[in-house]
Amino acid sequence: MSKESKFLARVLRHQPELIGLKLGVGGWVLIDDLLRGMKRAGHRLSWEDLERIVQDNDKRRFTLSDDGKRIRAAQGHSVEVDLLLEPQEPPAELFHGTAKANLDSIWSDGIKAGRRQQVHLSSDPETATRVGQRHGRPVVLKVAADAMYEDGHLFWRADNGVWLTDYVPPQYLGF
Repeated sequence: MSKESKFLARVLRHQPELIGLKLGVGGWVLIDDLLRGMKRAGHRLSWEDLERIVQDNDKRRFTLSDDGKRIRAAQGHSVEVDLLLEPQEPPAELFHGTAKANLDSIWSDGIKAGRRQQVHLSSDPETATRVGQRHGRPVVLKVAADAMYEDGHLFWRADNGVWLTDYVPPQYLGF
């Protein structure tokens, strides 16, 4: 990921105030305001640069609005924001990638959002493995999403396909 893409993720997910922004409804910001703020912070980007970052990001971290005037991070926020996603019925199984070192805590306390607003789950074990590798020796846990849903837990699907939920209790976890 390029330096500009990392900085953009930091701004749109964690610290919009770094460049004088406040996330609007749905986490959206005007692209013109974003580009001006990025320039003030020493990160000069053109519209074309920004479009390339959005298109080339392998995790599809960013979403452009239908009218092309706004941008937001698809998920992964540590700042409070309502992405205005509608709850959805998840597939029967979802996956969570983590490091082996986290397993004791997860088996006793479940999967918590930590510094993020919500827990991130993958539709496939390969993606979960890549996520887990960022934290150490990867382990992929299966989440009985259908049972969670039946028991009243809500799920949302982010713009980039990542499944979100507030918490995964340990009884819904396995290998």
